[in-house]
Amino acid sequence: MSLLSTDRPPKAKAMVNWATFSVLLAVVVIMLGAWTRLVDAGLGCPDWPGCYGFLTVPQSESHIAIANARFPDTPVDVAKGWPEMIHRYAAGTLGLVVFGLAVSAVRQRRSGAPFKLPLFIAAFILLQGAFGMWTVTLKLWPQVVALHLLGGFTTLSLLTLLVFRLRKFSAAQAEPPETDHLAPVKDPVSAGNLVSFRPWLFGGLFLIIMQIALGAWTAANYAAVACTDLPTCQGQWWPEGMDFQHGFDITQHVGPNYLGGQLTADGRVAIHVTHRAGALVVLGYFAVMLALIWRRDDKRQLHGPVGLVAAALTAQITLGLANVLFYIPLPIAVAHNAMGAGLLLSVIYLIWKHYQLPLQAQVQTATPTTIIHQEMTA
Repeated sequence: MSLLSTDRPPKAKAMVNWATFSVLLAVVVIMLGAWTRLVDAGLGCPDWPGCYGFLTVPQSESHIAIANARFPDTPVDVAKGWPEMIHRYAAGTLGLVVFGLAVSAVRQRRSGAPFKLPLFIAAFILLQGAFGMWTVTLKLWPQVVALHLLGGFTTLSLLTLLVFRLRKFSAAQAEPPETDHLAPVKDPVSAGNLVSFRPWLFGGLFLIIMQIALGAWTAANYAAVACTDLPTCQGQWWPEGMDFQHGFDITQHVGPNYLGGQLTADGRVAIHVTHRAGALVVLGYFAVMLALIWRRDDKRQLHGPVGLVAAALTAQITLGLANVLFYIPLPIAVAHNAMGAGLLLSVIYLIWKHYQLPLQAQVQTATPTTIIHQEMTA
C-alpha cells in the first residue's frame, strides 16, 4: 500500500519503514551537502531552485549561451553545477517523503500514532529549504551556511526520534501490553543506578551539538586547512597571532562572494584550534561518562548503546585526525561529516534507551519531577 493511499490510513509498520527511509535519505543529503561544499560547488548554480533558470544544469551550447546571458558574472561550470543540483534533488525528495509522513500521521492521529512531531518536521523542512535558498542568494554567507548545516543535522535528529516513537507505537499495536507498565520489575536496583546519569547524558548531547556547530563554522569559513600538522598547529601548541574576535565575528558583511572564505589566516587558525579543543573536551567527557555508565550497568541494559557511542566517537576522532594528516581528502572529509551525524544519532539513541528503562525500576532513586516527566514522555 502506498504512503498516501486514500482507501485507509497506512499501517504503523509502513510509517516506520518510510520514516526509516527518510533517516537514511537525510544522511545522504548531509553527505551530498558536504561533497558539494568540498568541491567548491556551493555556487555551481547562481539561482534557486533551478540552475541558471533551467530544471537541470545547462549542457547544450544553446542552453549554456542562454545561461551565460542571464548570469554574465557567473559563467556556467557544468562540473560544479551537477553536485549542487544533485544535492537539491535529494533534498527535494526528502521534503516530499516528510510531507507524506505528515499527511499519514494526521490520518492516523485517532489511532494514537504520533502526529505533532511529523507536522513539526514538515514545517522545519520548509525553513531548511529557505536556508538552502539563502545559502545561494547570499553567496555562501557563513552565518547562513552554518545554520543550514545545523538545520540538516536537526532534521536528521528529529526524523530519528520519529522512527523511535513510531517503532514504539507499532510494537504497542502489534502486541498490546498485558500487564500494567508500573508493575514491579525483576531488578529495580540496576535500573535505578542509571537514573542519575540523565543530566550528564543531556550535557553530552549539548557538547556534541556545540562541536557540530563548531564544525559547521569551520566549514563555512574554509578553516579546515588552517592547521596542517598534528598534534600542534603550524608547529606550535598555541599558535601566535590567533584572532578569535575576527574568526568568530558573526556580523560579517552581507554581499561579498564568500566562496573560498573572506577571513584572514589568523581568524581561520583560531576557528580550527577551537574546533580541535572542542573535540578534546568531547572525548574526555564521553570517555568518563561512558565508562561510569558501563560500570554501573550491572544488567547490561545500556551496554549496546554505550558501545555504539564509543565506536562512533572513536571513528569520528580518527577521521578528524586523518583529515589533517592527509590534507582533507574528499572521501575522508565526506565521511567525517557523515560520522558526525552518526555520533549525534548514537547519543540520541543512548538517551532514548535510557528513557525506556522500566519506570518502576527508577522510582527508588528518581525525584517526583523525573517521574512526572517520564509519564509525559512515555
